[in-house]
Amino acid sequence: MNIIVCVKRVPDTTGANVEIARNGRSIKEEGLVFDTNDWDKYAINEAVRLKEDYGGEVTAIALGPEEVEDTLRRCFVTGCDEGIRLTDPAFEGSDATAIARILRQAIQDTPFDLILTGAQAGDDGYGQVGPALAGLLGIPHAVLVTNIEIIDGKARAHRELEGGLEEVVELKLPALLTIQTGINEPRYVSIKAVIKMMQKEVKTLSLADLGMKKGDVGKAGSKTRIDRLSLPPVTKEMETLPSEPQPAAARLIEIIKDEGMLA
Repeated sequence: MNIIVCVKRVPDTTGANVEIARNGRSIKEEGLVFDTNDWDKYAINEAVRLKEDYGGEVTAIALGPEEVEDTLRRCFVTGCDEGIRLTDPAFEGSDATAIARILRQAIQDTPFDLILTGAQAGDDGYGQVGPALAGLLGIPHAVLVTNIEIIDGKARAHRELEGGLEEVVELKLPALLTIQTGINEPRYVSIKAVIKMMQKEVKTLSLADLGMKKGDVGKAGSKTRIDRLSLPPVTKEMETLPSEPQPAAARLIEIIKDEGMLA
């Protein structure tokens, strides 16, 4: 089974002082730590698990600058066999549709049984690239997948629904699945393996290598654009109630009345 997993390098904004960049459409990246998108980490682990269960190879693909190579080498450490970085100045400003178009060009001539992506990205939260890529490739897809089985040339996927419900669907291979967090356990690797895999070669493909034109990507090839970013407004801070039960209950009743939930 040949599996392609799409990954993304994103900033870790947990506990960071996030500021809007001067252009108003992005955040300042100076001082931020970058890492593999959390949802994509689960997709990578799941791809390697499926390879171990059913054989084949796993190819990791990422779009971005030279720093993305470190992300792909981490995929090698986890168990991926090949890594491809898609990079070109023309890709700057691509929306989900344009990114899916770039990935389609990189993937379409490569034999595959399954494509895995994270359910969404931690920086924009859109969750659109996976379904858009499936549409461009003309293959079935399922989103928010929490369990995968391969049976008789089909992928049986358990997917998360609202309200704690779950749906089980079967898709004829080749297919695309977007992976939800918690589908598997993190893999731990040795320092020796990390050092070894850091030397492995990453294949790089540009706009010309993919046979694409500038009008297909970037702002020109995008159907949407970010007009303006803003930080959420500061609201009331948390209030700590008294430790004694009677004063705590009295204050809680006052709050409920103030909010109009009690006559």
